[in-house]
Amino acid sequence: MLSRTADCLYWMARYTERAENTARMLDVNHQTSLLPQPAEFLEQSWRKLLTISKLADAFMSKYDVVNRENVLDFMIYETSNPSSIVSCLFAARENARVIRGKITSEVWETQNTTWLELQRILEARNQADPSRLLEWVKHRCHLFRGVMHGTMLKNQAFYFMSVGTLLERADNTARILETKYADQASLKVSRADNKTDDEVGVDFFDFYHWAALLRSVSAFEIYRQIYSDQVTPKQVAQLLIFNKQMPRSLVCCVNELIPLIAEMKNQQSKEIERLLGKLKASLDYSDIDEVFSQGLEDFIEQFLERINHIADEFSNAYLIPLAVA
Repeated sequence: MLSRTADCLYWMARYTERAENTARMLDVNHQTSLLPQPAEFLEQSWRKLLTISKLADAFMSKYDVVNRENVLDFMIYETSNPSSIVSCLFAARENARVIRGKITSEVWETQNTTWLELQRILEARNQADPSRLLEWVKHRCHLFRGVMHGTMLKNQAFYFMSVGTLLERADNTARILETKYADQASLKVSRADNKTDDEVGVDFFDFYHWAALLRSVSAFEIYRQIYSDQVTPKQVAQLLIFNKQMPRSLVCCVNELIPLIAEMKNQQSKEIERLLGKLKASLDYSDIDEVFSQGLEDFIEQFLERINHIADEFSNAYLIPLAVA
């Protein structure tokens, strides 16, 4: 397969997954922003989302105030932001158009229809409900993956699309977990300083905070099936990091990447297999107590560094050199 073709397949799937995960991060922030909380924490929550996405400087060059309306506008509609939902869906559709001969007509029609429907949504953007729009984005991305798995041969084209999906998913699950854990830690400090526990209700807010996080990765019902008790930060982290049956957990993404790379072996793939093997071993031989003793944020930062290094090695081995990751 030509590198250009592989490149388009990989990035079509990766941009689709990125659009969905951007929608997930925005949705959980939007939902938790509706809960009673200090005003300064609300601004910090939106600012943290921009920082984690490495978009704070780009945002401040266009907006004066960090608030819900401006961040939603920037992360959904802004075409100068390469990670906005509109930019991701456009890039996914353009990559699909370039390699129509390598994907089924159903996959192409799904991507094209998503883009055409988005144009109608953009015409009425001032009346759009953010929650409904973000749910629509998640639904269209689910549809793309269902059509991909249901209509494509399990060949090299399918493997490149799957690798793109899994690398993006691992990255975004880690970012969502890091963002919301840091937000809750900041809120607890704010409560301690201002003695607002009685006003807000710790248990009330914590439950909805972590429930919103779980719903953002379609894991709330899964959590209830596994733990069937109070939603706690440690158990949420354990589910999203170490549960091998959870589709969006870090260990599940890594485990699914390893056989895909084995199917795509070439002279440059040995380093990718080595890096994935070391990452899998570090997850397999760690546990949630060790993660929390190390510090969850430090653990997530190390994971992001390693998974993005693997993505860079994959790009060097198989794809066209890229200016934008």
